[in-house]
Amino acid sequence: MSALLYIHWHVNPVLFQLGALQIRWYSLLFIAGFILGWYIFKWFFKREGISEKLLDSLLYTLLAGTIIGARLGHCIFYDPQYYFGSWQGFLEVFMPWKGGLASHGGAIMLLLAMWWYTARYGKKNGFDYLWLMDHLCIAVAFAAFFIRLGNLFNSEIYGIPTTLPWGVVFDLRGETVPRHPTMMYESLSYLVMGLVMIWIYWKKLDKVNRGFFFGFFLVWCFGTRFFFEYTKVAKIVFPQFFNLNIGQMLSIPFIVAGIVLIVLSLRSSTPARAVHPSAAPAKKAPTRYAHSLND
Repeated sequence: MSALLYIHWHVNPVLFQLGALQIRWYSLLFIAGFILGWYIFKWFFKREGISEKLLDSLLYTLLAGTIIGARLGHCIFYDPQYYFGSWQGFLEVFMPWKGGLASHGGAIMLLLAMWWYTARYGKKNGFDYLWLMDHLCIAVAFAAFFIRLGNLFNSEIYGIPTTLPWGVVFDLRGETVPRHPTMMYESLSYLVMGLVMIWIYWKKLDKVNRGFFFGFFLVWCFGTRFFFEYTKVAKIVFPQFFNLNIGQMLSIPFIVAGIVLIVLSLRSSTPARAVHPSAAPAKKAPTRYAHSLND
């Protein structure tokens, strides 16, 4: 194979180091995704009349839910024997910096974290769980783009060998043959999904109903993820289920849920935009005539 037909990737995952402190590309991109999400939600809240004071607590809830869920998802779904088979492995469950974050686990914990956030803040501020998830998935699409880009800088989540011209040799991992840059397939897919959804929100918000964005996100995100799994090195495969791997098996329920949400949104009459309860009409001051009748 000609050396001109593929790419050698040997970028240092550490951007710079100050003593023992390492500043990594992945960390910066991870944080950048959440910062961009914060500004996107600020626009949402301002456009739909929701207090911007709720943004900070939303950001903290998202960070905690994503990191905890993604770490637990990796430990439970992909290598339970190591993490729960010894004390050494169990202690590493609490060390996300050692690698291993699963998007499926992050998605599940994110759903639970947003349920808690809605229960605490939603009713008194005019939004419900489905409204929050509709808006959150738009911001999450861009965060996922940054996170998968960070995986590229870490030289991780790459795929099986390929002869395609955009195959990548990940030198830092000791690879000698070009492989599918699967993390970039996912990253670009999330970027396109985010741009499509934010355009629909910007131009067509009053023409879609509640649940549409969330359903669209689930179908696109996990539908593309299902097919990208064919380019990955499968860790756990289920021969009894058409040789699907664990990532594909976990994607199917999310795809089905997304289709159901889209169908329900088409039948719904609740708009995607926040609907604030109408304020009770102010009582008119009694007239002089009314006063005279009471005297």
